[in-house]
Amino acid sequence: MTDSIRLSKRIIELTGCSRREAELYIEGGWVTVDGEVVELPQFPVTDQAVALLPGAAPEPLEPCTLLLNQPAGLRLEQAQRLLSPESRWSEDRAEVRVRRGHFFRLDTALPLQPGASGLLVLTQDWRTLRKLNEDARKLEQEYVVEVGGTLVDGGLDKLKRGVRVKGGELPPVKASWQNETHLRFALKNPRAGLIAEYCQAVGLKVLGMKRIRIGGVPMGKLPGGQWRYLGQAERF
Repeated sequence: MTDSIRLSKRIIELTGCSRREAELYIEGGWVTVDGEVVELPQFPVTDQAVALLPGAAPEPLEPCTLLLNQPAGLRLEQAQRLLSPESRWSEDRAEVRVRRGHFFRLDTALPLQPGASGLLVLTQDWRTLRKLNEDARKLEQEYVVEVGGTLVDGGLDKLKRGVRVKGGELPPVKASWQNETHLRFALKNPRAGLIAEYCQAVGLKVLGMKRIRIGGVPMGKLPGGQWRYLGQAERF
């Protein structure tokens, strides 16, 4: 039996490149083993056919940003486990080749309201992360909230003007009906539980909520549990 060697070593033998360049070829999705792309430098090979794809370049992967429609009730680590090539939205328009490395070293900012579902941003790009953190107070977030109960007279106007509650006053907020059972809230950097307080102040109870937009980036029709890439033209 032929002894196996690391795929990265085979690439070095084939191309004369350095070890780091071999790893970049592999991690960039440029290497095939018997016609199948393999992205693990340590992958063992023996006498299989190993080749570089046309246009191969030993360059680091560009940092990416993923937008996930997170189901309700998941912790961050549980939500991250939903990310895989198979769960990418089939209608994602971003012209990006899915790479295994896109799912590593992801950070997030602007957490969802407690119990909420919807748009979660996970990024490898320090510029995007800094934008979300530094501009948190400026970026408007939009939630669709399912409610029960009966809205008090003039309830929406009260929300828009600011409403008094026990122990203080809630500031004015943009609120409107989406339909008979769902309200839209648009607010900046909402603290945990704030939307529920607004609803309670006008006679309503939160049954569920979903974040659908952060700044200029909407979630759109992204299905629950699936993700897409942040488009090049999209800006928070």
